[in-house]
Amino acid sequence: MKRVFRLLSVLIVVFSFSYSQSIDSSIVKIYTVSKATNYLEPWNSSIQRSSGSGSIISGNRILTNAHVVANETFIEVKKYGDTKRYQAKVLYVSHDIDLALLEVKDKEFFKNTTPLEFGDLPNMQDKVTVYGYPMGGHTISVSTGIVSRIEHNRYAHSGKSFLAIQIDAAINPGNSGGPAISNGKIVGVVMQGLTFSQNIGYMVPVDMIKHFLKDVEDGKLDGFPKLGIMTDKIENPTLKEYYHLAENEGGILVVDIVYNSVLKDVLKKEDIITAINGHKIENDGTVEFRKNQYTHFKYYIDLLQYGDKVTLDVLRNGKKMTLNVTLPKTLSSEHATYSTLEYDTMPRYFMLGGYVFSPVSQNLLNASMSPMLGLRYASTKFPTKDKQELVVLLKVLASAHTRGDYGISMWHIEKVNGKKFKDFKEFYHLVMDGDEKYVILEDEDGAKVVIDRKKALASEKDLLQRYSIKANKSDTL
Repeated sequence: MKRVFRLLSVLIVVFSFSYSQSIDSSIVKIYTVSKATNYLEPWNSSIQRSSGSGSIISGNRILTNAHVVANETFIEVKKYGDTKRYQAKVLYVSHDIDLALLEVKDKEFFKNTTPLEFGDLPNMQDKVTVYGYPMGGHTISVSTGIVSRIEHNRYAHSGKSFLAIQIDAAINPGNSGGPAISNGKIVGVVMQGLTFSQNIGYMVPVDMIKHFLKDVEDGKLDGFPKLGIMTDKIENPTLKEYYHLAENEGGILVVDIVYNSVLKDVLKKEDIITAINGHKIENDGTVEFRKNQYTHFKYYIDLLQYGDKVTLDVLRNGKKMTLNVTLPKTLSSEHATYSTLEYDTMPRYFMLGGYVFSPVSQNLLNASMSPMLGLRYASTKFPTKDKQELVVLLKVLASAHTRGDYGISMWHIEKVNGKKFKDFKEFYHLVMDGDEKYVILEDEDGAKVVIDRKKALASEKDLLQRYSIKANKSDTL
């Protein structure tokens, strides 16, 4: 009997070892060469090198983080147990939820590998194992921890909020993109850690990963549906009474609706949404996604694809109604706010005689040390049909005809020669295609910057040479 038990123990050990080895063989180290953009000097860029982790999944694809390959110019991958690097390229990237799919043309790379499968959303206190290539060494690293929290959180890469899983496993630079495994299946992708904390890390949950993979099945990425509404919670008893909402009822108040929202002809300002697809919205704007577990109400929107249907329970002027909406089949090209984070592109700009102009992006705001409270506040607003982008006079290069102006920077422009403009491209044509003697720029308070068009154009070639600027405008213009 002892001999049989000893043999069984050996078999268990051997099985566990081979099981671990099959996971190891699917873990990939990713080497990225990327272009580091400079939004304060948009004509400049530099090259930087970094590394991250990934995992092999079905279809000879590699799953990783978007931030591991963002702004890439060249990518190589190396699998566990191999010393050779293989060239890879990005298939799809979702910067919103920090996920990317890579492919390797040389199929030899996938020899003796087993694609990992996906599990279900883990439960609190479930054990997870994190695989990857973090700093501190060159070989694969494995750490374990437990699921300590599941709720909506801010994704550092995009600045947007989605469901995230908090774990206490050790996560360090280089772990990004590596899989978190539970019961032999992927339940998340490591994305970020919390600095100045003890073992607080976050991963993209499997629900979001599956949404991403289903989205790209048709060969294009649409992303996550956006309702295009601004909402507020209704927790105050007097506010509830004012909107005819019972004390035991919850909901969210519609404060504003973007002009091109899918709900623009369905909802009205001051409507109260009390349920989404039958899921009750609580007082604090959360929904129950598991028994006694709550997260942001948009969880039940995030699970949908473009083209799906949404049912909203609404309270309007004290009357209950049910509204049905079909999400558009394709993603709207408009942004949710004026200011968004940009990736995989160079900054847009153009120069007229030393006056450098640029559209406002979150990248630009992040790069500037100036408070610019008015501009930062304006950038959080919804765009309108007639106003799609904000534009600033980014800086003024010193020259004979710009004297007195070259201290100006990040100056918000509202009009060109008395005319308003829709976006940066329209602004560019107003400035460059006009035939007036002066280009008169005006801010919202009526302050003006006046440029002599003829002198500005005559100085352009000299300024480009003097400041080592290759072109007076970005390629997109």
